[in-house]
Amino acid sequence: MGRTDRRGPPVSGAGFQTRRIGLLVTGNLLGGIGVAGGFAVGGLLVERLGGTSFAGLGQGASVLGSAVAAVPLAALAARYGRRRSLAVGYALAMAGAVLIITAAVVTQVVVLLAGLALFGVAQAVNLQTRYAAADGAPAATRARLMSLVIWATTIGSVAGPNLSEPGERTGRLLGLPALTGPYLFAVLSFALAAVAALFLPRAGRAPVPAAGTATGTATGTAASTAPAGAGDPTGADGASPGASPDGSPGTSPGASPGESPGASPGGARAALGWALRHPAARLGVVLIAVAHAVMVMVMVMTPLHMQHHGMSLRLVGVVISLHVLGMYALSPLFGWLADRFGPVRVALAGLAMLAVSVVLGFSAAALQAGSVLTATALTVLGLGWSASMLSASVLLANAAPDRLRIPLQGATDAGMSYAGAVAAALAGPILAAGGFQAVNIAAAVIMLPAVAAAASALRAPGEGGHGEGGLGVTGPRDAEPAAERG
Repeated sequence: MGRTDRRGPPVSGAGFQTRRIGLLVTGNLLGGIGVAGGFAVGGLLVERLGGTSFAGLGQGASVLGSAVAAVPLAALAARYGRRRSLAVGYALAMAGAVLIITAAVVTQVVVLLAGLALFGVAQAVNLQTRYAAADGAPAATRARLMSLVIWATTIGSVAGPNLSEPGERTGRLLGLPALTGPYLFAVLSFALAAVAALFLPRAGRAPVPAAGTATGTATGTAASTAPAGAGDPTGADGASPGASPDGSPGTSPGASPGESPGASPGGARAALGWALRHPAARLGVVLIAVAHAVMVMVMVMTPLHMQHHGMSLRLVGVVISLHVLGMYALSPLFGWLADRFGPVRVALAGLAMLAVSVVLGFSAAALQAGSVLTATALTVLGLGWSASMLSASVLLANAAPDRLRIPLQGATDAGMSYAGAVAAALAGPILAAGGFQAVNIAAAVIMLPAVAAAASALRAPGEGGHGEGGLGVTGPRDAEPAAERG
């Protein structure tokens, strides 16, 4: 067993995974509370300081902050491990919340937008936690573990906005400007989430001889060829071969922090280039961006469509709540299905649900009183996003070699945020030009690259590790030759 230090003792076997997932769920829940509470009032605060013309910039700044942070946070995780990456991300978001409060006090909208951009880093961190759940996990349970972390977002998304009023009262008691109270709770939530990240357990393992010795060479070769999550001959406890001291992949004892012997973490561009040449990974990258763009385009225009048809704000709230419930509540079910039947099958189901949702949305647009159909369309849209997001994330966790996996995950999350931002920007003009039917037609067109990527993954023999065109659970990372791993 490795030596104990201030970061906590090494944890082994089932205890390692139980404690790790528990802390990741806790951190994601706390981070979700902070994000949802802040986003609920962010636009209002921007409008109050800068006027109506600035109102949309608040959400844009947060999305941009999330997108820009995704790749650097992934690089930090690849080099130093998930613990440091997650903690730094939450610390930046906490600084953003403090900056937002400061901007409200000094009434500076530019400072406010900068704070909202930093605040958006929390969303990138919350996204990264799902990949952290898969680090060191056996291939047969990765999807379920990832789904548990995603599911925690449900609680945060519901609890966060409901804390706006208590936060506002707290802010008034402290003499702070209106609408800043929720950011006080965000500071506390992000601080606690950072602490949870710092307590992520280390994987205990015996020292590995330095590279270049006979024993060290043999051990390094064995580690590079062993399946992720398999027993480690050096005494690893369920961490993947080459895991970092905190259980994150990409670090081996005897190597520089976060680096495998004889290999260094690849950059985001190299990772994306690799993914485009491998059908399963390509499907993961494309599906995450497409599913998010489709979801954002339809979701952000639904309240406007409903109000244009005379539906009440209360009904709008119910429909959006059902949509958010669909996005997260059934994540554990989709995780089980991905482990049982393979991530590509769940990806196909996700695409099918997205297609059904846009057909229902198109039909609802033609009805003057189509509230039930609209609610159904948005719920199915959330379910399709959930299945697509989870299955694509599992594909990325399974498919890429260790040195490219974390950079690929970061680049994919950045692409997802950029795709959502572009979709949101285009949705307004499309609604103005052709109504809600045109929005759903545009969403259907956006789906075409994902359909093509899915067809390519189905045709690729053995891409899923079972010779079934990518339908299996495991992927090339679990059986990749040492030569390709570097």
